[in-house]
Amino acid sequence: MASDLDTLLDMGFEKVRAELAIKKTGGLQGALEWLEANQDKSYEDIIATTVTPSHADDDPDAEPLPLQPGEIAQSLLCNDCGKKFRSQAQAEFHASKTQHVDFAESTEEVAPLTEEEKKAKLEDLRWKLAEKRTGMSEQDQVDKKRNEAREIRRKSTKQSQDIKEELKKKEQLKEAAAKRKDKQDELEAKARIKAKIAADKEERRLRAEKDRAEREGRAAASQASAAPTTSGPVESKPASAYSDSRLRLQTSAGNLQKTFPVTVTLFEVAAAIMQDTGIEVQSFTQNFPKKVFDAVDFGASLKELGLVPSASLIVK
Repeated sequence: MASDLDTLLDMGFEKVRAELAIKKTGGLQGALEWLEANQDKSYEDIIATTVTPSHADDDPDAEPLPLQPGEIAQSLLCNDCGKKFRSQAQAEFHASKTQHVDFAESTEEVAPLTEEEKKAKLEDLRWKLAEKRTGMSEQDQVDKKRNEAREIRRKSTKQSQDIKEELKKKEQLKEAAAKRKDKQDELEAKARIKAKIAADKEERRLRAEKDRAEREGRAAASQASAAPTTSGPVESKPASAYSDSRLRLQTSAGNLQKTFPVTVTLFEVAAAIMQDTGIEVQSFTQNFPKKVFDAVDFGASLKELGLVPSASLIVK
């Protein structure tokens, strides 16, 4: 026949709780009542509040003691709920848990639980244990879903931030390209104005020379004679006529002479320097005219930056 401890273990109670319940109550019936009353307490809390028998009267949470050998069987009746108790200690324990205070002596002896009552009590405790575990499982599912929802929101926020950062970078590159184009257009406009001024100045000079010659009664020098001869210096080609650019690059590892197509960007020039010398280029400096080309200008071509047909750059 299985012992009271084995019966409690088969029901699913922890061994330490079952042993403590039997030790405190002395039997299966009292152990069941004790376990039911303390099911919401942790084992550590129960141990912390346990007191010695000599102080049981001073502690409202003290556990009821079993009937001692030779004690006369009698019962106490709780007039508040009608429940009967075999000993004074059990009645005091009931009062400490329920706050019931109206007790009276009864001549009826509390009969022990029958086998059917024990089975019913066990079944009721099993059901309560299963219900408690189900509630804990449901709470775990709720917590899991809440954590998953929080993680989804976190990832969504990060993706939104990444998209915003990417759009911001693209907008910055677009603005930098627009600024380079505006600057190039301004340079070309200034060059056209200078050329127009020079042409007007030359035209006024020739007209003044012709008027002076007519007043002095001599023939004005023909424009052909003013034109450069084939043996004289040849007018240089415009920058737009060149397809290559010769660059003299001053690096910490020495000077480099390289020729690139005018459509090559400064980024590609920096990559070529990196491949040849291992130097990571941060900027290029041109002494005359004084100008610094940094990362913002790396996307522009040599032609757009006016580094045609040749240029001397300091690599930093």
